[in-house]
Amino acid sequence: MSGSKVKVEAPKLPAALESRTIDAYELCDEYAISDCVVRDCEVENQTGYRICFDRILFQNVAFRGTSLPKSEWTDVRFDNCDLSNIDLNGAIMHRVTFHECKLLGMDLTEATLRNVLFDECYGDYAVLRFSNTKQVKFEKCSLAKADLSNMTHAQTSLHECNIDGVQFAQTKLRGVDLSNCDFASLSVNIEDLQGCMISPLQASSFATMFGLVVNED
Repeated sequence: MSGSKVKVEAPKLPAALESRTIDAYELCDEYAISDCVVRDCEVENQTGYRICFDRILFQNVAFRGTSLPKSEWTDVRFDNCDLSNIDLNGAIMHRVTFHECKLLGMDLTEATLRNVLFDECYGDYAVLRFSNTKQVKFEKCSLAKADLSNMTHAQTSLHECNIDGVQFAQTKLRGVDLSNCDFASLSVNIEDLQGCMISPLQASSFATMFGLVVNED
């Protein structure tokens, strides 16, 4: 989580994509869906294991009550989509963008993320514990009370995000720049803060969290 200069490779989508829907029978185990645009619909109460999504643009799509563990997503873009509470446990994502999406409670436990951008998303209570991330950027997102514990990360940044109440336990924050993020409190072990970059105002908040008294005399 090393700052706003992290470079994230965008999804490689064809210039022209065929419009289609996703029917319930399609989301069966180990199914593959590719080269299409899916828009203005709901994917509701569906389950599929190890489904592959390649070169897809999702626009204004709501995933409700959907569970897609161990799914693979390559060159995928989500615009204005609702993935609240979706189960993506163990998912693998490469060149994926979420733009202005609702990700409330999205479960990415043990996920592997490479070149993933979360841009202006609402991701409060999202779960990324035990995830492995590289070249991942959270840009102007709300991540209040998200679970980012036990993460392994490199070239991953949080830029101008609301991270109030985020769980960082057992996630090493060396090199992480939190100085332009907003928070009143965090759940973090003091030893995991070594090398973390913060603002002077945030330093006072950390002192309060750890029971320190700042003498301003």
